Amino acid sequence: MLIHPQIDPVALQLGPLAVHWYGLTYLVAFGLFMFLATRRLQHAPYAGLKGAAAWSSKDVEDILFLGVMGVVLGGRIGYCLFYKPAYYAAHPLEVFAVWQGGMSFHGGMLGVIASMVWFAHSRSRSFWQVADLVAPCVPTGLASGRVGNFINGELWGRVADPSLPWGMVFRGAGDLPRHPSQVYQFLMEGILLFVLLWWYARTAPQQGRVSAVFLLGYGVFRFIAEFFREPDAHLGLLSLGMSMGQWLCVPMIAGGAALWLYFGKASNQRRG
Repeated sequence: MLIHPQIDPVALQLGPLAVHWYGLTYLVAFGLFMFLATRRLQHAPYAGLKGAAAWSSKDVEDILFLGVMGVVLGGRIGYCLFYKPAYYAAHPLEVFAVWQGGMSFHGGMLGVIASMVWFAHSRSRSFWQVADLVAPCVPTGLASGRVGNFINGELWGRVADPSLPWGMVFRGAGDLPRHPSQVYQFLMEGILLFVLLWWYARTAPQQGRVSAVFLLGYGVFRFIAEFFREPDAHLGLLSLGMSMGQWLCVPMIAGGAALWLYFGKASNQRRG
């Protein structure tokens, strides 16, 4: 049985200014996105585009800027709507109290989708071309965020069998060993999903299919991870014994599978 190291969430204190590890993981996530998206421009179909259709690093910077706003606004609004709608309806000003915590990946994803729609429209580009550029560059950012969750000792897992070698006791979660679900999500939604998406994107599939695989892959990996993650205390398990996170993954899995089939069918019709 392991004990969570209880790392100080403040990485650096400069007088009244405190730099938190979680904030640093966000910076790492944005830096990784910039690096990977710039590399993506060297791959098909982006490398072969000429003239007005050509992509540049300035496009990546603009997508990142809009995406950051989408993550922050969408993540916060999504948390308020998906996880505590009654509370925030009664305390609307606390929606802005982001320092108290509370971000939703699914809300952040919707915010990023909205930012990509805006970018695609403003640049007269195909939404799916933008989405296929972004999708393989997202999982490393998710992995970075899970490192922040682990450092903070938050979002811990469900109680584990005492014989589990990597079972871990988290401060504030009692004395029983738990699954380090942050590590599971780091490995599945972060590292494994990145490897699969990056490899698949290099095969130059039909437009839209990279985005479809992201939705499907993340949905499946997050659905599995939720079996080991402690449900939100104020929600518990919902219908069919599933957590809120799992229910939010259901439309992702269904939508990803439907899009993958749709784009494959559309490509076959064009060839026909």
